[in-house]
Amino acid sequence: MENENSPLELAVLAGRILLSNGAEIFRVQETMERIAASYHMDTFHVYAISNGIFACGMENGVAHTAEIRHVPLAPVHLGRVTAVNQLSREISQGKHSVPEAFARLREIETLPFTADWVQVLASGVGSGCFCYLFGGSPFDCVVAFFSGLMVYLFILLAGKRHLSKIMTNILASAVAAFCGLSLFELGMGHSMSHIIIGSIIPLVPGVPLTNSIRDFFNGDYISGTIRLIDTLLIASCIAIGVGFVLKVASIMGIAVGVPV
Repeated sequence: MENENSPLELAVLAGRILLSNGAEIFRVQETMERIAASYHMDTFHVYAISNGIFACGMENGVAHTAEIRHVPLAPVHLGRVTAVNQLSREISQGKHSVPEAFARLREIETLPFTADWVQVLASGVGSGCFCYLFGGSPFDCVVAFFSGLMVYLFILLAGKRHLSKIMTNILASAVAAFCGLSLFELGMGHSMSHIIIGSIIPLVPGVPLTNSIRDFFNGDYISGTIRLIDTLLIASCIAIGVGFVLKVASIMGIAVGVPV
């Protein structure tokens, strides 16, 4: 049970919410240090990596405390990151007591993700738009749109079934390739390559890759390496899923139009 009168535990909770929702390492550490300073902790030290937080401090000149938190890699929710950033600014301005800030963090921690239907629609629109950006025809974009819808429907289903991240990405990319190939064989679209490229865009780990690069530039090499490995693993899963479907189609005598 957390002590909701402890600035140290407040800072750790804020850092955990940031880290588990896609914030960069420097942002996590800076926010935690700002909160500790705002509540006049005697000393405070924090070390964060992409999946863990180590913090210690001294409160009221007497109570020496230490906190360690494991933070698994999780889906990104930038709305929670923004809300914690805003709260930390308000804390710096003296607007919240420690219990009030704890209550606000509890609310932020439970902010819901975007509605499922909105995520599915965004996946389809993104797939269609990227298909066009990579050179696909308008007809290809329509096919990629429907493939993108199916991909995210599968991702939501896999999340409810608690499939592992690796299997989810392999199977989702296989769904993207299968849907694109099936619609193409039915005479829809002009370029299966562009259709599949657009369809797998919702799976591409853009935020982890960006954060990895930023961590490297900020000197957080361990965190940058962890996130880079996560990014490369996801990319490999996408390649395996798409490659498997195309290889099976090639063995069955279906002209896939791309090398496998």
